[in-house]
Amino acid sequence: MLYRKKILLAIVELFGREINATDFQKILFLFSEKQIDRKYDFVPYKYGCFSFQAMADKNSLIKEGYLANTRNWKINIDYANFINTLNEIDRKTLSKLKQQIDNFSTEELIRQVYLNYPYFAINSEIVSKYLNEKETQIVNRFKPQTTTEGIFTIGYEGKSIEKYLNTLIQQNIKILCDVRKNPLSRKYGFAKRTLQNACESVNIKYIHLPELGIISEKRKNLITQNDYDNLFVDYEKEVLPNQQKEIMLIHNLIKTYGRVALTCYEALPKQCHRTKVADAVHSLDLKIPIIHL
Repeated sequence: MLYRKKILLAIVELFGREINATDFQKILFLFSEKQIDRKYDFVPYKYGCFSFQAMADKNSLIKEGYLANTRNWKINIDYANFINTLNEIDRKTLSKLKQQIDNFSTEELIRQVYLNYPYFAINSEIVSKYLNEKETQIVNRFKPQTTTEGIFTIGYEGKSIEKYLNTLIQQNIKILCDVRKNPLSRKYGFAKRTLQNACESVNIKYIHLPELGIISEKRKNLITQNDYDNLFVDYEKEVLPNQQKEIMLIHNLIKTYGRVALTCYEALPKQCHRTKVADAVHSLDLKIPIIHL
């Protein structure tokens, strides 16, 4: 079993074998904030901090029989000792956290997180219920304010879905254009439907533009930078000239929404065709800056 899943089970076990969904996300968040080598990242969601990976792991643990198939987090086996499967530092950290928040109500737990980690309350639909006007103003200061036009590029290689989304949120990206030919991924969070749902849950519109992608056959055996450069010479010659409609669409999205990001897999901009797409859009209006995230 993955170590991070053991953390989930240990939390449920330690906090009474059943935890409501809101409390669980807050407890896992507070624990993760104290970890040296954190296993879960979070985004500012409609009820505060939220981990998509934790929810995916919950579904896996349900299938494996460890958790009951309910909205709550509930241990589904008679006996377990998951806390002792954690390393000593995590055991102590989790036990100390339990002592600190054991008597907190859901309302107190939400307020604790919102006050101490205001960034994660910026998309909350219930913030006014738990924070007063002065406290809410602090949360509002963490909302991204930059609205100047820009075309951004971002790859998801080496990123969790949460870290990836936080980068977009903090740059105030309004539209994410996926320029993969086939938006499939073995990495959790980046297959088309999952990515679209995740983006829209944090108020980022997702658009798939497969016409701007590169067929998989041409992406094989890319080893050196020269291999990539040759591929992109071919891409600029054979693909982009036939996709002016999509290039103009991206340009118009920038003019309408201000800040648009292009995404694909590779971490390095120089090894991804999204850079060539950005260049093509930039050529339509040299005042639009290109920013690689």
